[in-house]
Amino acid sequence: MNLNLAVLIDGDNIPSAYVKEMMEEITKYGNPTIKRIYGDWTKPHLSKWKNLLLENAITPIQQYGYTTGKNATDSAMIIDAMDILYSEKVSGFCLVSSDSDFTKLATRLREAGMQVIGIGEKKTPNPFIVACDRFIYIEILKSQSEKIETGTEKESNKDTIDKITAKDIKLISSTISDSSDEDGWAFLGDVGSLLQKKRPNFDSRNYGFIKLTPLIKSIGEFEIEQRENPKSKHKLIFVKNKEKRRRRSKK
Repeated sequence: MNLNLAVLIDGDNIPSAYVKEMMEEITKYGNPTIKRIYGDWTKPHLSKWKNLLLENAITPIQQYGYTTGKNATDSAMIIDAMDILYSEKVSGFCLVSSDSDFTKLATRLREAGMQVIGIGEKKTPNPFIVACDRFIYIEILKSQSEKIETGTEKESNKDTIDKITAKDIKLISSTISDSSDEDGWAFLGDVGSLLQKKRPNFDSRNYGFIKLTPLIKSIGEFEIEQRENPKSKHKLIFVKNKEKRRRRSKK
């Protein structure tokens, strides 16, 4: 199902350098029928955005800062989001910001049955991240694009890559168990979906892998099996916790 999405960008909070990768990423999740960016366009710090708006068909929304120290952009974006919600023209929202002030908005939109995708920098506070169905770090999009352009096997910007931790491995292991059949095997697609629900910012690209399969292979604590798919030429991938790991967890 291709969702109609409203893309609302906090221009004061997101670098313009990421716009190309960001818009390409958004199209993976739906059709961005509404694209707006909010900010005070009389300010010089937004000048870099101006040339990019026409190229990406993003509508600028002028919002003056009425009071020093207060972010009027947040209020304008929230009001617009609620107007769009009640117009019933979209089935989901993409909120582009690293500002925790949008936490309540994301929660409210999800309560109304909207799919909410968040995009922001790694500095984004956790409350906003977990309020979204999915949260994507914008730095990963940039480094992924550089990887494709250079043809390198690893991310070109190593500073953006997180190291896999014991906590991450435990999350994957428990999710496989939660999705598995009586023999311990779980369909990888189900595992990926449940991982996203448990941790909205879980993304194999955060660890330097394009897909979940090579990430799981790299850990070495899971079995992987390919099975024939009667409906497609592409094989189905199943994963399982290795026996020795399961025995350890019983101690």
